[in-house]
Amino acid sequence: MAVVALLAAASVRAQDSVSRTTDSVTMAAVDTLAADSAMAAITADLEGTDADGTAEEGGGLHKQLKRKFIEGSAGFMSLVALALVLGLAFCIERLIYLTLSEINAKKLMQDIDARLEQGDVEGAKTLCRDTRGPVASICYQGLLHIREPLEQIDRQLTNYGTVQIANMEKGCSWIRLFIAVAPSLGFLGTVIGMVMAFDRIQTAGDISPTIVAEGMKVALITTIFGIIVAVVLQFFYNYILSKIEHLTSQMEESAISLTDSIAKYKDGSSR
Repeated sequence: MAVVALLAAASVRAQDSVSRTTDSVTMAAVDTLAADSAMAAITADLEGTDADGTAEEGGGLHKQLKRKFIEGSAGFMSLVALALVLGLAFCIERLIYLTLSEINAKKLMQDIDARLEQGDVEGAKTLCRDTRGPVASICYQGLLHIREPLEQIDRQLTNYGTVQIANMEKGCSWIRLFIAVAPSLGFLGTVIGMVMAFDRIQTAGDISPTIVAEGMKVALITTIFGIIVAVVLQFFYNYILSKIEHLTSQMEESAISLTDSIAKYKDGSSR
């Protein structure tokens, strides 16, 4: 009986050991399959294919752009992308400056006129000094020369207005440069792609669509991206010019209003 009991216990332990071994193998197999699936998904994401190896028809926009960027020769595409980044940096800087320069010019001129009617020239100067933007700056410049003749004040306003316009247009020349450079880099990539195509034709000694296709593809992709960059920057540049024109017209109207207010102040002081 003791021998039978020992044999039964040994059989139970063997079965438990086999069961644990089977469970371990099963878990390891599941982990391996999960890891393989994750790697397949990552590879498919990078290569633009499905997990089963079939190519995606569309994919996300960022994936397509990334794929075309790589296909269009990384050297020239990097230069085009750099032109876009630098051009947008100058555009954003100008937009922030011009947006902060915009004020309610009519209300400012009404407040200045009210202070001049009260004879409070220093209060008008303080109001202009505490207000941001070129309109307030040009009004402050006119108030500084309020004791001078109106012709001299008008000349000062004109000269100072020219300085303010130059400040508003600062950096626009760089934006124009990048607008011109981006398509030029694209056309340069086109020429390089054509040269690559002819080199492969010469090496192969045969004109084949497969041989010519890669070089032509590089040429067309770089041209497309260069034109897109130029168009994007051109939209920003025109919007910046519209803001500059709006501020310039505000400065001119404010200068005329300030001259009239100073003339009334001088007439009231002489009586």
